[in-house]
Amino acid sequence: MLILNQDNAMNKILITLCFIFSLATSASAQKVTGCGFKVPPRSLIKPKFNSVYEARDILRNMLESIKWQENFSIREQYGIRNAYATIINNVRWIVYDNDFLEDIDAYTATKWASISVLAHEMGHHYHNHVVNSGGSTPPKELEADNFSGFVMAKLGATLPQSVAAMKAIASDRARASHPAKSDRLDAITKGWNSAAGATSSTSPPTTEPQAPTSPESPTNTGADDPSWIGLSIQSNKPETVLLSDDGKNFQSTEIKPGETFVFKFEIYNYGWLRLKYYNGYRTFKLSHGKDYCIVWNRRTDNWTVAEVPE
Repeated sequence: MLILNQDNAMNKILITLCFIFSLATSASAQKVTGCGFKVPPRSLIKPKFNSVYEARDILRNMLESIKWQENFSIREQYGIRNAYATIINNVRWIVYDNDFLEDIDAYTATKWASISVLAHEMGHHYHNHVVNSGGSTPPKELEADNFSGFVMAKLGATLPQSVAAMKAIASDRARASHPAKSDRLDAITKGWNSAAGATSSTSPPTTEPQAPTSPESPTNTGADDPSWIGLSIQSNKPETVLLSDDGKNFQSTEIKPGETFVFKFEIYNYGWLRLKYYNGYRTFKLSHGKDYCIVWNRRTDNWTVAEVPE
C-alpha cells in the first residue's frame, strides 16, 4: 500500500480505527464492531489477562521486535467491549477493554489472539492511519492486518496462532469500513510469511513500490513472478506519475525512458495509476502479472495506458 504519512497538527481529534463497537440491528443479533469483528461471547473461564501492565509489556516486546520507537500510550477502559487506536487531544492511544481481550482468548483457546489484536492496533499507529479523518477503510484494515502478521511472526507465533482471532471473529463479508475475512487472513499470512522468510529483517513489510530494475538484471522479478507489475513509458525524458493501493492516497514515482519500473502492491493484487488529463487526472487500474506502457495519445493530447500483450 502506498500511503503519504503526514503528522498533521491537531488540537482535538478522536478517530477510532478497528474494533469500534456498534450495536446490531436487533437485540437478538450478534454484536459486530465497526471494523467487522463479531464480539465474542462472555466467558466464565478467564485466561487472566493482567490489565494495562501486561498489555504494556506485550506492546513493548512488539516494539523491540521491529526496532520501532513507541509513539503512543496505553489505556484500559472497562466495559467498552472493544479495542482501538485513536488520537485524543493530540496524543496517540491504544484503548482496550480487559474483558474483551480475555473473551477473545477464551473463544479462540489461545493467548496469541489478544496479542494479535494489540498488534493490529499498533499497526494503525505505525502506518499513521489515525492522523486523518477518514476513519476505518478496507485498505487501512488490511495494512494493519499485514503489520500484525509480521509482528506475530517476530514474536514467535505460528501462522495458525497469528490468524486465530481473525479466523474466529472477523466478518465474512466486506463492508465500506472493513474487508472480508478471506482478504484479512490473506493479509496476515503475507505479513507473517514476510517476517518468517527473512528472519534478519526487523522492519515490517514495505508498502512502497520496489526500486526500478533493468530488464537484463537477474533480480528483475517481473518476468518470472506473476505478482509483479512492469511499467514503462514512451518518452524521451523521465515522467512523474502517481501510484496508489487504495485509489485515495497517491505517491509520486518517476518513470525513466527506456527502463521498466518493476513493482507490486503488497496487500491487494492490483493498484491505481494516476496521470494528468486535461485540467485534472485520469486513473487506471493495474493488475499483478501484467505489463503496461504509458503512451501519448495524439488524438486527445494526453497520456494514456496500454496493456502490453504477452
